[in-house]
Amino acid sequence: MTEIWKRAAVPPVSDADPFAHEALLDPEPLHQALRVAGPVVYLSRYDVHALARYQQVHAALVDWQRFESGSGVGLANFRHEEPWRPPSLLLEADPPRHDAPRRVLREILAPPALRRLCETWQTLAEELVDQVLAEGPEFDAFTALAQAFPLRAFPDAVGLGPDGREHLLPYGNMAFNAFGPRNDLVAADAHRVAELSAWVNAQCAREALSEDGFGARIWGAADRGDLTYEQAPLVVRSLLTAGVDTTVHGLAACLYAFATHPGEWQRLRERPELARSAFDEAVRWQSPVQTFFRTATTAVTLAGTVVPAGTKILMFLGAANRDPDRWHDPDRFDLTRDPSGHVGFGMGIHQCIGQHVARLEAEALLTALAGRVERIELTGTPHRHPNNTLRSWASLPVRVRRARRDTARPMSS
Repeated sequence: MTEIWKRAAVPPVSDADPFAHEALLDPEPLHQALRVAGPVVYLSRYDVHALARYQQVHAALVDWQRFESGSGVGLANFRHEEPWRPPSLLLEADPPRHDAPRRVLREILAPPALRRLCETWQTLAEELVDQVLAEGPEFDAFTALAQAFPLRAFPDAVGLGPDGREHLLPYGNMAFNAFGPRNDLVAADAHRVAELSAWVNAQCAREALSEDGFGARIWGAADRGDLTYEQAPLVVRSLLTAGVDTTVHGLAACLYAFATHPGEWQRLRERPELARSAFDEAVRWQSPVQTFFRTATTAVTLAGTVVPAGTKILMFLGAANRDPDRWHDPDRFDLTRDPSGHVGFGMGIHQCIGQHVARLEAEALLTALAGRVERIELTGTPHRHPNNTLRSWASLPVRVRRARRDTARPMSS
């Protein structure tokens, strides 16, 4: 990694709390302040070094040798603290421990498998949109669409049975809260940790999964010796943890973007092939995953600041995705923008393995909507749900005007 300055510098110090409710619900003011303060800022409340500019966030994400994930991607340091659950073999592991699980999932989630899902998910999205529109022009787009579609499509693809899926979002909320400090949000989940963990772990067992889903293929990799039988359920769990909440809140970000940018909705209706790019632009603009931590494996000079070995580094993905030094007019949702390079899915070897699955889900839902809905507008104030890591939604009240005729087109494969 190229150092910006050669001489060590003392970073600016901030006592800001990025995990306070007001910062979680409205993070942009803090993000701007951190970017202005410097390339590295010391957060005194948590004894961590913070990165909020794109250049430094990107550099830390791709440099897994010096900024490791294996000590935990939350505030807790697994070198000194016992994790609350067995660490993720994808998110919280580095090579060589990370290699086999990622290789297996990369093969399972390869383009041929996604092409087979394309028609199924398009049909499912059209059925859901028709059902929602039949109930009236006003509805909560978060629960009716952004939440409902991934909770049906993705668990089906993994091979989960129909019962108990309502546990997936509470479990994800708990898991992503756990990456932050042990604050009131973590305490609020404490009474359900055992129940939710037990349910999710049970779904990762081979006998709980259908024979034709992603989960069964993970267990098949263990049969071939590509994974151990101890690793297989942890890989299924990683898929379930990372594959639902982030897509739900990414889709909600899309719907919020189009409800507040009517010109961009018309652009999508005229060019439905922009659906995948629209999802990426919404992920850049809203960043469903706001923060992740890394741990310095050695003393590292980053932008002139020496980060001591064993120190936690807090990367503000949401701030990097709105860095004006990287993006023109970054606070605008803009379908003419090329959003590639955003860090909303991470970067480097730990980049989200399921991002193409999320794009396919978004394309299915947005294409179905674009062919049936002429206009989307807010009917009230959207409400966020505070989470230590996610930019979460609680409600998104909208009114839609139906198109005079159905202009839906097939998705690209």
